[in-house]
Amino acid sequence: MEGDSVTLNTDVTKIHEEYNSTLWKYGAEKYFIAEISRKHGISTYDGPDGRFRDRLKLDNQTGSLTITNTTTEHTGVYQLETIGQTLTSKTFSVSVYARLPVPVIISNSSQCSLSNCSLVCSSVLNVSDATLSWYKGISVLSSISVCDLSISLSLPLEVEYQDKNTYSCVLNNPISNQTTHLDINTLCHTCAGTTALMIYVCIY
Repeated sequence: MEGDSVTLNTDVTKIHEEYNSTLWKYGAEKYFIAEISRKHGISTYDGPDGRFRDRLKLDNQTGSLTITNTTTEHTGVYQLETIGQTLTSKTFSVSVYARLPVPVIISNSSQCSLSNCSLVCSSVLNVSDATLSWYKGISVLSSISVCDLSISLSLPLEVEYQDKNTYSCVLNNPISNQTTHLDINTLCHTCAGTTALMIYVCIY
């Protein structure tokens, strides 16, 4: 999650003496972002767009790489290369998710109704791989998902004014969720001054 640290472990307790260098690369372009070498010692680089500036820590004993204060820009593929008598490599896939906002439920009733309340749950996202869902108890009523960034999600729901069931709107991604519970009494009201029409039929 954004703001957390992630460590990519080499799974060794100490770099072998025969290794001339240990290299860390990032992305499909394989940008150099960190290095331990006999000649230059420990070096870290800012990477593309400076996204790794002041965020990289390299363990000089194991060669493990730690990325601090992560953002979604650090999502991607990382490659470890150790160069000695032979070249060995190891690949890591990292996914960093933004913190989810709390979804908002509003009344969407544009006209007076005697029986139903129209609602919309929405969330403005700057995250990917998120799903917005309406729940009735523990059952999913409807959902919508997004894979792209910076997309606003909204999901309608219609309930009866006297409905006693529990409804909630949930925004989730693979690692976290945010939930807003529906308070029907607060959001759902019949129109002020509405009276029932009574019809009498007289039989003679």
